[in-house]
Amino acid sequence: MIAVNPTDSASLLAAFGALGVLVVIFAESGLLVVGFFLPGDTLLFPAGVLCAATADRPPRLELWQVLVCAAVGAVAGGQLGYLIGRHGGRPLLDRSSRPRVQAGVVRAERLLARYGYGKALVIGRFVPMVRSVLHPAAGALGVPVRTFTVWQTVGGVLWSQSFVLAGYALGSSVSHIDHYLLPLVAVIVVLSMLPLLVEARRRR
Repeated sequence: MIAVNPTDSASLLAAFGALGVLVVIFAESGLLVVGFFLPGDTLLFPAGVLCAATADRPPRLELWQVLVCAAVGAVAGGQLGYLIGRHGGRPLLDRSSRPRVQAGVVRAERLLARYGYGKALVIGRFVPMVRSVLHPAAGALGVPVRTFTVWQTVGGVLWSQSFVLAGYALGSSVSHIDHYLLPLVAVIVVLSMLPLLVEARRRR
């Protein structure tokens, strides 16, 4: 029996490949609490790297499969999150006692109020900790279904495809790049946290 760590990108990709991308991105985009503990950016980028072929190694994953699975997981997960929020309402968002979830709710509401529905749903996809709570928050706050569906689809496709293709481009141009996946993932985590750090500094 293979032990798989659902928070570890390398473990997920080795065990499940493109299917793992679909399931994890779906859960991260749609399940309010579970999504906080799953990799998003740090799964898509390495998956793209593993799709690349170089002179010293063949691709380990099929690019088209990863792209399709990433897009489907992002869009379907976002829609599920919206439905959960719409049916659960504001009490659903307030029910969790986890500080990270509550902080994510506050940021999601601020994002929707500041940028409007369209921009917020696209920008929020690229912000960790906001991404997992944005869609339930949109449902609970009464964002119109059609508006939500259009813009969360745009945001989900842009986010998922850009990270996969960025990994693919780097993997195609740098030999043995898969040997440095852990440092790359660390860099991605730092970069993805920059919007939150900028926001915190601006608030101070």
